[in-house]
Amino acid sequence: MDAARTVVLRELLSSSGWVERTRGFARTLRTSTKNPGGLLLVGTPEEEPWHLAAHLDDESRLSGIAALAPTLVRWQVPQGAPPHLSVTLRRLEAARRGETVFVVAEQAAPVPLLERVADARKTGATVLTLDGGDAELEGLAHESLTVMEADLVVPQLSFDTVQHLVSLAAGETGWSPGSGSRRGFRDRLARALDVISGPAPRR
Repeated sequence: MDAARTVVLRELLSSSGWVERTRGFARTLRTSTKNPGGLLLVGTPEEEPWHLAAHLDDESRLSGIAALAPTLVRWQVPQGAPPHLSVTLRRLEAARRGETVFVVAEQAAPVPLLERVADARKTGATVLTLDGGDAELEGLAHESLTVMEADLVVPQLSFDTVQHLVSLAAGETGWSPGSGSRRGFRDRLARALDVISGPAPRR
């Protein structure tokens, strides 16, 4: 899903409550990581959050927030993978204060992941989860965004959709809870259109 479609989708979901929920979660995501490379994004052995990593990287570039660019932590690294795709679970063991462990797990998190997340929290890292209702994982998190099966009755909503909403909101530095401002939406829409068709010519 490209940025322009995500912006339109967010408008369609504006009355559902999910826009505010994802914005609030994204604000924590944006402010919890202090240094570039400190946002550690990890999924499960069956599902790595590739698309979310790519979209957060785009938002980092467009917003100018270097710390938003994620480090994708992988369960298995194939031989010959480039350095930025060769970060293993050992990176979670080195997580420290000022860094964020962001777990994306629609299904239950395996025990090895829970253990590493617990250790990262003990050493001072902020733990955020986007999950499908895993009570053990949420118990380790400072903040969770949970997508339950019952939530999926909302038209256009899916676990994948919520990831797109979070990444889009993460780059909105002008939004704050209760502000009601649409400046962030307009800025993101303009940037999305620039990506698709190029910037408007100067007069």
